[in-house]
Amino acid sequence: MKNSILHSIAALDGLGKKVIRYGIVIVFVWIGALKFTNYEADGIVPFVANSPFMSFFYNNPDQYKTHMNLEGALVLANHNWHEANNTYGFSYGLGAFLILLGIFLALYKVTPFLSMIASILIFIMTLGTLSFLITTPESWVPSLGDPIHGFPFLSGRGRLVIKDIVILGGAIITMSESVKIYLSRQSKTW
Repeated sequence: MKNSILHSIAALDGLGKKVIRYGIVIVFVWIGALKFTNYEADGIVPFVANSPFMSFFYNNPDQYKTHMNLEGALVLANHNWHEANNTYGFSYGLGAFLILLGIFLALYKVTPFLSMIASILIFIMTLGTLSFLITTPESWVPSLGDPIHGFPFLSGRGRLVIKDIVILGGAIITMSESVKIYLSRQSKTW
């Protein structure tokens, strides 16, 4: 009995790969759709504004701290600043890109080559997201009186970012699966 349970558990790797793939699909499509909302666009501002690789997407990245909105709050002056800053334009473009990557990842059996490209881009994007731990001061608990602050104490934003290590590993798995299907089909056509 014990061995049959262990053999059943050992056979779960295929299911695990599907959960990883479709988990990434759900995250990318859902978060991509949320990028079309103001609160999500406002929420990524510290990451984008502080990134040496992304800050050029904003018109005034160095001024973001005085124009931050709390989730669910609408401060019209801040909203207008974000419109002029290209906060929303960048977020909409990023959202469309994330949704497209999620769709290509889901269609790996139909179009494995595009799924592989999506996996590679997700891998690269995840490295970029993880770089926010270095570039974004808001990733760490601020010094507001408690002696527990700074590295290694992740803030809410930092805890959100660190989880991308799992997506990084998942992108390697989905990339590998897509390439195997692609190569298998190529060998049948030769």
